[in-house]
Amino acid sequence: MFCGLKDLFSFWQGFNLKKKVSFSYAGHVLRKHSIPSLERTYSVKCYFPVVRIAVTPLHLACANGHVDVVTYLVENKCKLNLFDNDNRSPLMKAVQCQQEKCVAVLLQHGADPNLADADGNTALHLAVISPNISVAGLLLDHNANIDAQNKGCTPLILAVSEHHEEVVEFLLKKGADVHARDQCERTPLMTAASGGELNLIKVLLQYGADVSHKDTNGWTAEDYAVIHGYSR
Repeated sequence: MFCGLKDLFSFWQGFNLKKKVSFSYAGHVLRKHSIPSLERTYSVKCYFPVVRIAVTPLHLACANGHVDVVTYLVENKCKLNLFDNDNRSPLMKAVQCQQEKCVAVLLQHGADPNLADADGNTALHLAVISPNISVAGLLLDHNANIDAQNKGCTPLILAVSEHHEEVVEFLLKKGADVHARDQCERTPLMTAASGGELNLIKVLLQYGADVSHKDTNGWTAEDYAVIHGYSR
């Protein structure tokens, strides 16, 4: 039995390695209760069924926005950069679930913003998808790679493809490469042109996008606009 939260933490340190652990019970507590509740709950019961899911208490706390639990864990030297089954770190999980306070705590304690998940996405890619400019700003303030490539896209290309105009302009202001290429050598301008995104096209041109660039098919942004039925 556990005498309190310190014992709980010591118990979970054994699961800080990437192991298959249960969150069927622990997850309910982390989702619904605060630190005092955790102390009461885990002072009584310590046996959990094992299921085939790799997850840590920090992942669960981040996903559910329990910043007090996150703070306690990181201050007690919990490992910050372990992956779950999707190769996502607690920071990625916090970004994915738009838990900005948890993101801030993790970054302040040294979480790596440039780790990539199974699809090559970094935390910044996930912030762009949300979209969440304030979280993206936090990541960039802690040295996130603004031009990181997933399986083909930088955060800027992804923001363009998701039609997130404010995020696009934000990333460009922060220095994102307007000439970045995807796996087919398409630029952000080509992506915007293929969707007829006039506002995005204007923004990209203002930041120096080159209309003469060609992809692997030899097509320019103008070609993409014509192919997809958009006039000049």
